[in-house]
Amino acid sequence: MNTPSEDYHALLARHEAMRLRRRILAPSGSSAGEWSAEAPQAYDGTADQLLISDSLPLVDPLEELIAELYRNLFERHPYLRSLFPESMAFQQAHLAGIFRYLIGNLHRTEEMIGVFGQLGRDHRKLGVRPAHFEAFEAALIEAMRMRAGIRWTHALEQAWLRMLRLAVSAMVRGADEAIAEPPSWEATVTSHELRAPGLAVLRVRPHQPYAFEAGQYASLESPLLEQAWRPYYLARAPHPDGELEFHVRAQGADGVSDALVHGTREGGTVRLSAPRGALALPDHLPSADILLIASGTGWAPMKALLQRIDADRSRAQQVRLLLGPAGPEERAAEEMYDAAYLEAFRRGRPWLTVIAADATSARFAGPGLRALNGILPPQPGAAARQHAYLALAAETPSAGPVQAVAARLVAAGVPAEQIHHDATGMVAVTEMSASTTRTGLLSA
Repeated sequence: MNTPSEDYHALLARHEAMRLRRRILAPSGSSAGEWSAEAPQAYDGTADQLLISDSLPLVDPLEELIAELYRNLFERHPYLRSLFPESMAFQQAHLAGIFRYLIGNLHRTEEMIGVFGQLGRDHRKLGVRPAHFEAFEAALIEAMRMRAGIRWTHALEQAWLRMLRLAVSAMVRGADEAIAEPPSWEATVTSHELRAPGLAVLRVRPHQPYAFEAGQYASLESPLLEQAWRPYYLARAPHPDGELEFHVRAQGADGVSDALVHGTREGGTVRLSAPRGALALPDHLPSADILLIASGTGWAPMKALLQRIDADRSRAQQVRLLLGPAGPEERAAEEMYDAAYLEAFRRGRPWLTVIAADATSARFAGPGLRALNGILPPQPGAAARQHAYLALAAETPSAGPVQAVAARLVAAGVPAEQIHHDATGMVAVTEMSASTTRTGLLSA
């Protein structure tokens, strides 16, 4: 049962969302913070994109601009500091990545609206309210004015404001549309098993029903690092017992992954975001063959997808799994940390072919691409009937961008629309730092 305080804050949040939905994007010259939850109807971001790109030298480097932004924000609104993690390093790099993505894709207005609508839904877990965006906008404009000095112009400021309000309007609308969805889920750790030094398999049970699909990911927060969230693939298809499984590799940076691997024990708790991602299979499995390509802990979503496929064998498609290691040769022995499960699963399932890439040459951006020759059908036109799902471990120094694998598949005849991965769009914007390679696995 909600307390009177909880009911009041829920009503207040709803009121704010409805108020902003009725407002329209501020015309040129309007005061900060006047945006709408509705998308602009006739906005062409191409001109603003050129103007903003040309103005970047005035405020670069973006990381310093963002540091100044947060200084302004916290000086004027000290209470907002509690919405952020203790260390701001990842947050600042994360925001720099968002700005670069926004500027680089501003001409794709409809795509941007969808991307930032998802971002708004995801920000609900942080306790963000529409009024916070207004404070953020004011702090950003102040920071840009300070860095550019007399070279800053009204035209530049209006272009930045239009870009920001496009994104924020979509975020507010996305948050409003998700009003019936919990902002986060509490979960109890039911199992914590170290499979290798710095690599743990966790099972957790949410305290409330948690609906998701095999192949999706969720962001996790450890109580050891409040307000710091990192995404991890769900390594188990939905099961009646309600338990979720995650595969986490510590990064040695005292971040969320390290807290989950080294500081989490059975009986502890974590928080989960809503499930997201592009690897979920359609409701009705395609009759075409399926390619699953993974490295390192990118095996996690493939494990869930195999369970999902196994539960629906009404079709006779073949499944090929290409599995490569995530690290250099000296780590290869530990890489297939779930080998016993995979071997047991493979037995008695003739529809599944497992191809393990050579540990010393499984570089998916180089020689390892040749391993695809063993997983793609040689018959002319057969590749066009394949559906491919990719998850390459982000911690893999030799993996290369997942786009390299996607390009190899397209060259072999697999249609681009039948290649699925989480390497672009929302994942890149919301979950990856600017310096992280955009690859399939999301752990950080």
